[in-house]
Amino acid sequence: MIVIRVELWSAVNGQKSELARMVIDNIGGTNHLGDYRCRTLRGRSEETLDRALLAMSSTGIQREGRIVGHPRLREHVWNLVAKALTGMGYGQPKGGR
Repeated sequence: MIVIRVELWSAVNGQKSELARMVIDNIGGTNHLGDYRCRTLRGRSEETLDRALLAMSSTGIQREGRIVGHPRLREHVWNLVAKALTGMGYGQPKGGR
């Protein structure tokens, strides 16, 4: 499982706050082409995101998607993250999903 955390690091006091979290699970494929399930978790703090991750039920999932045939050895992991976010409708204008 790949876990992507978005954190805010304060330049004023050094405090760190987790704002969002996504998990990407390998669900199959071949040595070269991977299939993945992607989920963003519901919550805006480390505590609520931890609970959502442990429960991993429909109540803890904000959005879910799949990536099929990702060239895992040829492309950097950031390409997988970008595909996951795009596939779940992030980065699109409101109503574009």
